[in-house]
Amino acid sequence: MKAEIITIGDEILIGQIVDTNSQWLGQRLNEIGVSVYQITSIQDDKEHILMAVEEAERNADIVIMTGGLGPTKDDITKLTLVEYFDDELVYHKEIENHIKHLFGRIKYKFTDMDLQQAMLPANATILKNHLGTASGMWFERNKKVFISLPGVPNEMKGLISTSVLPKLREEFHFPFIMHKTLHTYGLGESRVAERLTDFENNLPDFIKLAFLPSYGRVRLRLSARGAEEAPLKSSLDEKVKELKDLVQDIFVGDEENTSIERTVNELLLKEGQTLSLAESCTGGHISKMITGIPGASNFLKGALVAYSAEVKTKLLGVEQELINKHSVVSKEVAMQMALHCKKLFGTDYAVSTTGNAGPTTDETDKTVGVVIIAIASQSGVYAEEFFFGKPRAKVIERASVKALELLRKEILKNSVNSLPD
Repeated sequence: MKAEIITIGDEILIGQIVDTNSQWLGQRLNEIGVSVYQITSIQDDKEHILMAVEEAERNADIVIMTGGLGPTKDDITKLTLVEYFDDELVYHKEIENHIKHLFGRIKYKFTDMDLQQAMLPANATILKNHLGTASGMWFERNKKVFISLPGVPNEMKGLISTSVLPKLREEFHFPFIMHKTLHTYGLGESRVAERLTDFENNLPDFIKLAFLPSYGRVRLRLSARGAEEAPLKSSLDEKVKELKDLVQDIFVGDEENTSIERTVNELLLKEGQTLSLAESCTGGHISKMITGIPGASNFLKGALVAYSAEVKTKLLGVEQELINKHSVVSKEVAMQMALHCKKLFGTDYAVSTTGNAGPTTDETDKTVGVVIIAIASQSGVYAEEFFFGKPRAKVIERASVKALELLRKEILKNSVNSLPD
């Protein structure tokens, strides 16, 4: 069963708003076993809408459109669909009463223009919009379904959840689709793919492996599709276990809500240990990542953005002679930053970063993209040098992720909970 999503609105095409509707719709359709064949964004233009719907009818079993259902002249979706399905508009008293009720609650005047929202196609199933004035419309032709919904996200989501999905389940039999996602850090996509070549080649036809890379991490998604739920789940669980064994050294967690910052947070809370940060080239980004997870106040004692050499010396106590000899972008300086940060805040762990995020090198001998990361703990201090390339945003993001990755490894190495009984 294939679906196509069509979003209608000039505001999407000119970048005035971001199309979050399609992303949400794709997720909901996938959950019930419907594959999204194509997503198309088009203008509020009659000919464009007609062409898009005609093409979608050839490609898909279910066509879902969002947008263009308002009462103003530029909202032409309803009239265009009436023409496409050789239908006519008829008055719906129930919808008029519904709109008047909504307006009455907010003391809003009902006008003749609002009455247009009660004029709806005669041969469509009308989906009452409990959150707004634009009704959804459900058409059927040649065993295919066409659904038109308002573009306002909360109204669209309400109709999908309360009307569209239940009705789709009544009319169609969908296969089971299951996903499991593993999160890995510290190895690039090509290296991970090389490691998993034999595993991927030996997967059964109904299970697929996808590589989803981003800065500093690769998500591995196993997707299974089948007619029976129990055997499908059993097969998928078996392959997930095999996959975990193959990436155990870089694996940090399951599913979409796992991140390196969440993993670090959970480890520190579990160990009852504390953290402080001394950031230079990352400019507070690591702090932002850490504090974005609830519970960070239980272990993060403080952070310092030591951006200038003066702050490094005056507040962190880095020796000026060390900077003169090695430059601010050096392992020696990074290690002093971490050690003095750990002492300053009285923490079990401290992380420091110093480097050249770009576009200039700030009179150091290191090229743009070079970052030094140091970790101080009860075991001592060490630093590693990395090259993250360009542009600036990429350097900052990759350096922040790598710093947390190194911190995670250090916590696990020192973990009292991981020691044998």
